Amino acid sequence: MPPRRGGLLIHHWDTDGVCSAALLLRHKYQGYTNWTPTLGAFYLSPDQIKWIQQFDEIVIADMALPRENVDELARMCDVTVYDHHHQEPIEGVMHINPVAHGSEQYEYPSCTWVLKEHLSLPTSLHVVLGLVGDREDKLKETPAFWELTQSFAVENELPPEALHEMVQLIDSCYKIGDREAVTAAPRLLAEKDDAATILEHRGWRRNRDVFDEELRKILETPPLERGSLLYLELDTKLSVISTVTRKIAWGTGRDTVVVNRGFFDEDDQLYCRSGSRDMQPMIDRARSLGYYAGGKRDVLGAILPKGETDSFVDELMVFLKK
Repeated sequence: MPPRRGGLLIHHWDTDGVCSAALLLRHKYQGYTNWTPTLGAFYLSPDQIKWIQQFDEIVIADMALPRENVDELARMCDVTVYDHHHQEPIEGVMHINPVAHGSEQYEYPSCTWVLKEHLSLPTSLHVVLGLVGDREDKLKETPAFWELTQSFAVENELPPEALHEMVQLIDSCYKIGDREAVTAAPRLLAEKDDAATILEHRGWRRNRDVFDEELRKILETPPLERGSLLYLELDTKLSVISTVTRKIAWGTGRDTVVVNRGFFDEDDQLYCRSGSRDMQPMIDRARSLGYYAGGKRDVLGAILPKGETDSFVDELMVFLKK
């Protein structure tokens, strides 16, 4: 066993995960190494687990890793989890997730909000960006959080669209598949808690332009109608599936299922948004079949073996139509 290497902060690759990591690096875990798993994969490979176990302490933020991954890490390291996704309480680790312990999902729209409460932090730009990044216009359904983000923008003299633009710029790192940029982002934001750092970042602006062009091409193809549901298949190496699903579902108000056949060589990505059904039963069903899956009340994300994707999609469609 090589010598231990201090602390490692594992975080999700989206704005909420990046900003959560920035808050933790700034306020509690200074000097930790931050790292994100393979983009698009909500699990750790055996080689990744072996590498992670070199560290004395592991902190996991906004990353709903499989229970078995967390348990394996906890056998070798001290583990702390900060999250807001649907989870069962995890014994043997410091599990800071109010939703896992009985709170409602709408009370904790982002991991940054969990951190704000747990660490008694002020309502900073990073906290607000986590809220906007995970919920976008859906924040209007929780007026207190919507008013908070709008007031923050006014008080800090930010244009109305600035918060959404910052989210798009931070998300551009993972959306074009630049994992190094994802891991660099929390360190930059931990040092500089200001809007200009994000809005004037040339690399992120170039990334967003590349992504926006791919998204434009994809959305030119209308989704298929399956009764009241909408379904779309993609074949792309960009991390576009969540954005496509969100735009279709929120733009139409209809339950939407999107499958990307091109991101992984041996697996497919599936993403579903529903405004009518609690997706937890299908998250549990996917996990019972041995798939990597996670999400929230209105979201299911899963990675499916290519030979089993169609059967699971059919089962999901039946569930949504009930």
